[in-house]
Amino acid sequence: MSNNNFFVDYFKAIDRKVQSVDLKLLDYSSRLIKNTQKNGSKVIVVGNGGSAAIASHVSIDLTKTDNIRTINFNEASLLTCFSNDYGYEHWVEKAIEFYADPNDLVILISSSGQSKNIINGALKSKEMKLPLITLSGFMKNNPLREIGDINLWVDSDHYNVVETVHQTWLLSIVDFLIKNKPTMEEL
Repeated sequence: MSNNNFFVDYFKAIDRKVQSVDLKLLDYSSRLIKNTQKNGSKVIVVGNGGSAAIASHVSIDLTKTDNIRTINFNEASLLTCFSNDYGYEHWVEKAIEFYADPNDLVILISSSGQSKNIINGALKSKEMKLPLITLSGFMKNNPLREIGDINLWVDSDHYNVVETVHQTWLLSIVDFLIKNKPTMEEL
């Protein structure tokens, strides 16, 4: 296979995965985020590794461009403190317990859908009755996908494909919210 064929096939695969989403789920996710803002609540976005980078990007964009209070837990001191004190598999649930308020929206990202810390964070979100959006990939019946109110899943077992699609879906929601901001007359 030539290099050109690899890239052509790779980009086609990404395009197919991006297009595979149920658009109703993106619309519902957008409405959940907007309702969170209207309620005076915040959005919490969490992931590991590349998914943590996506969480940072999305949280900054929602805050800056959409004026939606959004946080992530990518502060090294917080992560290492909670991991040390509660165990790595529990740091997300403890962060949600400490930082989430009633009616906050939680978005959890795990490429495999099997990250124990993210699953425990999802279970804590449900226990606290917080709306929950999950993003995962790999196995269709992964544990994270079973927990959320909205579950966006990528049918791929390649990390970079899954993460690229997750970021594309989330940033499409950000751009949708920007495009549909109410005008001064509508406020």
